[in-house]
Amino acid sequence: LHPELANLPRKYKTALSRCGSHCTAHEINDVSFVGVTGQDGTPGFDLWVGGGLSTSPMMAERLGVFVAPEQVPDVWTGVTAIFRDYGYRRLRNRARLKFLVSDWGPDRFREVLETEYLHRTLPYGPAPPPPPPGSRDHVGVHRQRDGRYYVGVAPHTGRTSGTQLAQVADLAEAYGSGRVRTTIEQKLLITDVDQQNLAELVSELECIDLPARPSSFRRATMACTGIEFCKLAIVETKQRARDLYTELDKRLPDFDTPVSINVNGCPNSCARFQLADIGLKGSLVSGEEGFQVHLGGSLGADPAFGRKIRGLKVTADALPDY
Repeated sequence: LHPELANLPRKYKTALSRCGSHCTAHEINDVSFVGVTGQDGTPGFDLWVGGGLSTSPMMAERLGVFVAPEQVPDVWTGVTAIFRDYGYRRLRNRARLKFLVSDWGPDRFREVLETEYLHRTLPYGPAPPPPPPGSRDHVGVHRQRDGRYYVGVAPHTGRTSGTQLAQVADLAEAYGSGRVRTTIEQKLLITDVDQQNLAELVSELECIDLPARPSSFRRATMACTGIEFCKLAIVETKQRARDLYTELDKRLPDFDTPVSINVNGCPNSCARFQLADIGLKGSLVSGEEGFQVHLGGSLGADPAFGRKIRGLKVTADALPDY
């Protein structure tokens, strides 16, 4: 803990991952360390800075440097101190690192980091390999490096109950090592499962409404907290999103192409509506709850923010037809 960093401007998000699926979404965090292998085969990290969404979405910039694991604390401290010293502390709407990176560019940011804060030059490093096609959510049955498996399941738009979580904990102890992980895609993972226990665990999870093989619509729909518990939200989101994909499953029962639908209650993008195939931002439409539509968002090999269709808003009740 650094007392000198205790009064940072506004929010500041850090991601660190060695996952080949890039499941921490390094492209949209303030500072990210992405696992790579150096030219000599040494493991380390690729440094990204200045990502963020909300009302001014920006993709993070690669600085093109290789950070050894033992250097991560110093480099993080240097990047964070730049935010403290040069960030727009007094301007609430610009008090995020992304605005500084946008104004400076990655070359100047790297130069200031090396000369003023680290007092050494960081070596150039490789970019992380692109993620494999498909979702980053880890849903399904997947093999771990140690030969065991983990099982990823999809709650209804990220919402669970205390009873359901207690059941998950019991299953994790019975079939795994007792460990449960959450993902930024609102999914749950039970880890360390032996192969002979997989079928029974998957069946038990299905019985408590946590499918490891959910429909495409259920798997790829996310929703923020919404008006039910958030003072910033304009519309209800959790139940609207669940009703939406339930209706889509009825209308298109054989649909198996991944199409992400992110439902957000306000412009702040907690559910990352700009990054979905279909992004829905809460809005009032003729006095009713509705959504502004954004289309075509994505991360990965071809990152893009969803484009707002001018004037296109739909009421919540009209969403399935749209």
